Amino acid sequence: MSDTEYTPPKVWTWNKDGDSNWANINRPIAGPIADKDLPVGKHPFQLYSLATPNGVKVTVMLEELLALGHSGAEYDAWLINIGEGEQFGSGFVDINPNSKIPAMMDHGAETPTRLFESGSILLYLAEKFGELIPTDAAARAECMNWLFWQMGSAPYLGGGFGHFYAYAPTKIEYAINRFAMEVKRQMDVLDQHLADNTYMAGDEYSIADIAVFSWYGALALGLLYDAEEFLDVKSYKNLQRWTAEIAARPAVKRGKMVNRAWGDPASQLRNRNDATDFELKTQEKIEAAE
Repeated sequence: MSDTEYTPPKVWTWNKDGDSNWANINRPIAGPIADKDLPVGKHPFQLYSLATPNGVKVTVMLEELLALGHSGAEYDAWLINIGEGEQFGSGFVDINPNSKIPAMMDHGAETPTRLFESGSILLYLAEKFGELIPTDAAARAECMNWLFWQMGSAPYLGGGFGHFYAYAPTKIEYAINRFAMEVKRQMDVLDQHLADNTYMAGDEYSIADIAVFSWYGALALGLLYDAEEFLDVKSYKNLQRWTAEIAARPAVKRGKMVNRAWGDPASQLRNRNDATDFELKTQEKIEAAE
């Protein structure tokens, strides 16, 4: 059935047997569907996530804090398989009632603190450690502008363009055109801004860069939805310059590996329980090449 033939019913009902690839993880109700405790490691921060763009924000942030010498940012990161519905387990829902990754516990706080929504986690960590957030009031405001810009804009890229272009069972021209136009407008917003700024908030690398890079850097690198040519991402030269600079940071490279469950096995660190886990992956890669 084409989109022009569909007439919405008077009352929408959930088709549990829908033909979408993601029908088994989307539901119109909240709450747990199974009793399942979450693992807890030895570090103050316990992260439950997956290396999607939103998940990458947090692992990059934690790795950046560790690179700055903050040993208190050590963390355990446990892979949550959203394709298997692990985000609907009771332990996960206790931390994030919205059942979305990432979710995190800070057991090092005076009162154990639950954290969800990637932007909230970035801001919490930045304020806790006094890093990657400007101290100047105007620069801080600019950082917040772009952090919240990303939170509001990315759904048009992911749930909008990404869904209809890459995942929807039927290619709907209107939907793809609508969201492609918006994503290209967003890339132009970034490209024009980065023509006059080294980083999102000016001359200082911050949580705004981490947030925006996770989505729009991945897009600029051609890593989202196989849409590099369709969206002509290479034409946004300032965005490309900024993306290359962020992608080259060692902490970013490490953060992108954590909770990754696809692609080159050498790029996957499904669970991260210690900084030495990266060294083990490097050794595995060397041995595989020999």
